[in-house]
Amino acid sequence: MKQVPIWQKYILTIEEAAAYFRIGERKLRGLVAENETALFIIMNGNRPQIKRYLFEQYIDSATAI
Repeated sequence: MKQVPIWQKYILTIEEAAAYFRIGERKLRGLVAENETALFIIMNGNRPQIKRYLFEQYIDSATAI
């Protein structure tokens, strides 16, 4: 199976998103917990995952995280 580069993935795990955006996993999990209804979060069972493009927009509009 061919690996898809992280910058081409539509949905990222918390670990992948932390590496891609250079945000700590704990901080990212806190953002997910604080913004449970945010459009950039999708639940895969009980695991939150990050929609990369929508999270990029969220980061672009934020002044601090």
